[in-house]
Amino acid sequence: MKKPFSNFYKGKKVFITGHTGFKGAWLTLWLIELGAKVAGYALDPPTKPSVFETLKLKKYVVDIRGDIRDRKKLKAALKKHKPEIIFHLAAQPLVRRSYREPGLTYETNVIGTVNLLEAARETQSVRAIVIVTTDKCYENQEWVFGYRENDHLGGHDPYSSSKACSELVTAAYRNSFFNPKEYGKKHRVVVSSARAGNVIGGGDWAEDRLVPDCIRFLIANKTIILRNPHATRPWQFVLDPLSGYLLLAYRMWTYGTDYGEAWNFGPYDEDILSVNKVVETVIKTWGNGKVKVNKSALHEAKLLKLDISKSRFNLKWKPTYTAEEAIKNTVDWYKKFYDGNVDMRKFTKNQIKEYTEKSVILTLK
Repeated sequence: MKKPFSNFYKGKKVFITGHTGFKGAWLTLWLIELGAKVAGYALDPPTKPSVFETLKLKKYVVDIRGDIRDRKKLKAALKKHKPEIIFHLAAQPLVRRSYREPGLTYETNVIGTVNLLEAARETQSVRAIVIVTTDKCYENQEWVFGYRENDHLGGHDPYSSSKACSELVTAAYRNSFFNPKEYGKKHRVVVSSARAGNVIGGGDWAEDRLVPDCIRFLIANKTIILRNPHATRPWQFVLDPLSGYLLLAYRMWTYGTDYGEAWNFGPYDEDILSVNKVVETVIKTWGNGKVKVNKSALHEAKLLKLDISKSRFNLKWKPTYTAEEAIKNTVDWYKKFYDGNVDMRKFTKNQIKEYTEKSVILTLK
């Protein structure tokens, strides 16, 4: 059996913002399995049901409920728990909600990042900070090729724009307060950002997300409604980008400022699928279902994909699951959940184990 990350995380003090959310909960469980001492800072779980509660994570972490916009409380939490590694996932993550609540979106995604970095500046124990953003931080030109880490940032909608702003904040703090040239002299902190595509996996019940919406329709025996059936996205199973975040933090800790940059974590080109193709695969895996189109009036990018060359060659990361495997694992999770007789914590841990056994990047030398 593999020893993921060569037991690097065993005993490490890790702080996760947004640990009650979808990706945050999966990352929390994985870090617990790796032996890390995890403290999380977040609002209450954003949905009911929630993956955080389903996995019974409150029993295994220091669970701090707080708003990322509350700088004073966030600083106090970091000061008390003295983390060595920080994963910043707290965010308002929904495009359509950002149209309804743009102020909240910018306050959470931009000022929240400022607050996290300000708190980290005053916490002497911190060695590595991974700021998680999104593929939507790029100024989308509807190109047929993937966006690289040095392409222009931007965003048509408030969510995408706020994530581009978060990237700019991260770069400014890295240059101003955690400058690589002063590493080992005035500070010992490495700061990076991680940009992932459309992440799918069990336990996501957020509004206006394709796979969760499909599951809701299928459970209710209703026809699935699609807004943009021909839009293409880089779909990936939740453990693929999380493996990138974990690998990145390891490299930052071990090798320093060479890894304090922006990194893309996406699938291979053949796994960049249209919305319609994803839904067809979900229905096939589920066993039945119908679809109809109801186009959205709000702007959403039609074509979006990432160039992962930098992560593949410099970070030595690559995706483990195909899009079809990602969809199958996701639908299987929901099937087990709605069966009502399955220990979902055990099942989810087994999905992590199966992923670990298949992955070729997790055993480090």
